[in-house]
Amino acid sequence: MKKYFVAANWKMNLSQVQTINLAQQLVAQVNNDQVEVILCPTFTALAAVSEILSQSSLSLGSQDVFWEQRGAFTGEISAEQLKELGVTYTIVGHSERRQHLTETDLMVHQKVKASLAQNLKPIICVGETFEQRQDSQQDYVIIKQVTAALAGLEIKPEDQIIVAYEPVWVIGTGQAVLPEQANHIAKVIRQTLVDLFPLVQVKNNFRIIYGGSVDQNNAVGFLAEEVITGFLVGGASLSAEKFLPLINQLV
Repeated sequence: MKKYFVAANWKMNLSQVQTINLAQQLVAQVNNDQVEVILCPTFTALAAVSEILSQSSLSLGSQDVFWEQRGAFTGEISAEQLKELGVTYTIVGHSERRQHLTETDLMVHQKVKASLAQNLKPIICVGETFEQRQDSQQDYVIIKQVTAALAGLEIKPEDQIIVAYEPVWVIGTGQAVLPEQANHIAKVIRQTLVDLFPLVQVKNNFRIIYGGSVDQNNAVGFLAEEVITGFLVGGASLSAEKFLPLINQLV
């Protein structure tokens, strides 16, 4: 695995033409071999972006996945279908899905399991709300979410899992948490992983990244303690002018 990971979550933004143009710009201009760049467009653009990325070093990710392989599940898409489109990574449990679509910890667990069954690499999002942090519950919330997502799963040597710390209260605000706050939670995540799996598996099969109003101006500060090894980027990934400087800082 490469040293750093930067996943671009384009959410429900960008038209098909805009998505294609941005993907082409990034393929042409990303030249940092220390970073694995993952593009996560809307479902409707996955096939087009997959073709653009096919001869590049960039990877394709999906913004969600369903836990069943097939069946009468209108509007859903399976891990098998995503794999056919060239998807390598799946975002699972993003706070916006937990909040707006009442996605539960059990659903997140099932989606992680379905992703791994197809050799896809889940990016598991965890994070506390402002109220939970005000009540000093952030560590408990993170431990609960990580444990619920992963407990009982058999991790194969080839499996790769990313846990993304995304404090709910800063997403989309333009104001990230302090690096020391993020690194504290990253250590909580790592310790929870060690409690669930052998240390050698944690070192070889898991990575921890940060998301939540991260951009070119604050990214490097989160990497000082070397627990956080990358980013899940929202708004700052919607243009090459903002996204490329962030990527190029990670050397």
